[in-house]
Amino acid sequence: MKPTLGLTGLTVNAMALIAPGAFLWLTFEEQALYGAPGAGCAMWFGMFLSLLLCYATAVSYAELSRLYPGAGSSYYYAEQAFLAKSKAFRFARVVKFFTGWASHLYYWVYPGLMVGVTALLIGYLAPFFFPNTFSTTYNSPLLMYGFCVFFALFVSYIAFRGVNGSTAVNLAVNVIQITALVVFACIAIAYRTNHKQGDVAYHLSNGVAINYQVAQTPQLDANNKPVPVLDAKGNPTKNADGTPAYVMVDAQDADGNPTPADANGKVVTVDKAAPFTMDYTGAWSTDSNNNAVFNFHPTLKSVVAPHKFSYVFIQACIAILCLVGFESVTSMGEEAKDPKRHLPWAILLSLTIQGAICYLFEYFAANYLLNGAYNMTAAGASSAPIGDLMLITGTWLFGSAAAGKAFMLIQALTVFLALIGTTLACLNTGARVTYAMGRDQEVGAHFGLLHGKNLTPHKSIWTLAILSIFIGMITVTTYLGGSTPAALDKHNIWYSFGIFSNPATYTTIPNSLVFVTLISNFGTFLLYMTTCIVAIVAFREHHMFNGIKHFVIPIFGLLANLVCMCFYLIGPFSVSGMSWHEPYIALGVVACWGIYGLIYFKSNSKARGRSMILETKPAV
Repeated sequence: MKPTLGLTGLTVNAMALIAPGAFLWLTFEEQALYGAPGAGCAMWFGMFLSLLLCYATAVSYAELSRLYPGAGSSYYYAEQAFLAKSKAFRFARVVKFFTGWASHLYYWVYPGLMVGVTALLIGYLAPFFFPNTFSTTYNSPLLMYGFCVFFALFVSYIAFRGVNGSTAVNLAVNVIQITALVVFACIAIAYRTNHKQGDVAYHLSNGVAINYQVAQTPQLDANNKPVPVLDAKGNPTKNADGTPAYVMVDAQDADGNPTPADANGKVVTVDKAAPFTMDYTGAWSTDSNNNAVFNFHPTLKSVVAPHKFSYVFIQACIAILCLVGFESVTSMGEEAKDPKRHLPWAILLSLTIQGAICYLFEYFAANYLLNGAYNMTAAGASSAPIGDLMLITGTWLFGSAAAGKAFMLIQALTVFLALIGTTLACLNTGARVTYAMGRDQEVGAHFGLLHGKNLTPHKSIWTLAILSIFIGMITVTTYLGGSTPAALDKHNIWYSFGIFSNPATYTTIPNSLVFVTLISNFGTFLLYMTTCIVAIVAFREHHMFNGIKHFVIPIFGLLANLVCMCFYLIGPFSVSGMSWHEPYIALGVVACWGIYGLIYFKSNSKARGRSMILETKPAV
């Protein structure tokens, strides 16, 4: 590998993986849905707590990169830190392998997760381009599966071509997404500020932002018969007067436009339609089980308040997905011109610019924008709530629904570009960690080979590409799990499989987007905890030792990561609305990966005649 990257190039590559312009769009639905009905109120403070956790870990990474510049990131640091000690050296190979194995749980799942969420973005946008083919309620499984294949191979090809091309792409993407982020956040705050209680406001009707009331009509199935409201067992229900209860939807005219209605629901012309007005009453309500339901923030202060300790942890454990990536640049030590000086700065700068500045600003704006017309429940039921909010604010700002749609599509394009950069950065990092392990023969030696022309770890890249296709498909399969969507309104080949006929079924099944996210996040927690321990060991009895940087901060990082991960063991049984399915599926995968790693490590060591516990200290 050639040393071609300066401070800017290294920082840009780390920033590409954090990608605040993309993750606001991608994770808002997860954060609104998981822990519902109440945990969404702590979204901003959960992000803040997650940022503190990441800063503690980032300091450990920065200090280790200064001490041990080189490719391999935590995997390389673990070996060097333990080998440098007079007694702990015996465990160097065990710790190094464990670190690399945990890295793979994070870096191999994360690209597939990004492939999946990009497919969700495409599924959300499809009905805006082909309204007669695709549903605004359900993303097409066939479309998303096909896109997973295309996107994984496309991004892998960019990674295969080399890191310099990747850096150029990431630089452009960062400039675009940060600009788009600031624009939307400012508009969101302005919309909330300019719409008081009772003011005429906008809401969504079949993907169109309008400021008038819409007539209701029964939804029709493929045979043009009204769709009944079904109970949990799939049986039709009745209204209070004994008449059949049907699923009601906003009526549309022949051109697909919302049908205006007066205050009594009677169809009228637009000029006689009852206005839709803003309502800030009912920020909190209760569900049928008497649980507190959070709808929106009544005040600015409410946005930044922690509200409830358990809610903060739920949000922080999802928000970690947004902030991870600052450490990815440490895998590029061999491609840095001055790694000892530039790597630490790149780590801390990337987290500060995109985490402390961009994320906190954008999450404040998006949460402040929620209101009676579009609340937290609606956000949890949408595959792209930020896209919905962009339709509303864009229509208000630019004066027409068409302009609002154009504004959302432009913003969506920047998200798509950011996702290319994010997926690319993670592929580069994951492939280089695998390359380092392959070079050490801790995994197959073929992973330790570089392409003769591009000087990239091509075997690792293409292996990760295939894996990402399948993980992406899993991610999108039941992304509506835990919610209650409306009945399917489109019946064609694009929806020929993968959709439950009874929407109530979704309330009982695990959310694939959430549990794949948690698998990646649990890998992150394990990796970050190990890195904090490695930092403590590395600087113990070292002349550079600093009590704050090399003991207090790593201990905080270790404990914070551990508490977040352990919270998912007990949280589902103590927090209303927090399902046990997703975290326990994720923990099961982590356990299986760990058991397989132990078996592989022992068998590989035996086959190669290598001792797992070192007897003599090798030269460092």
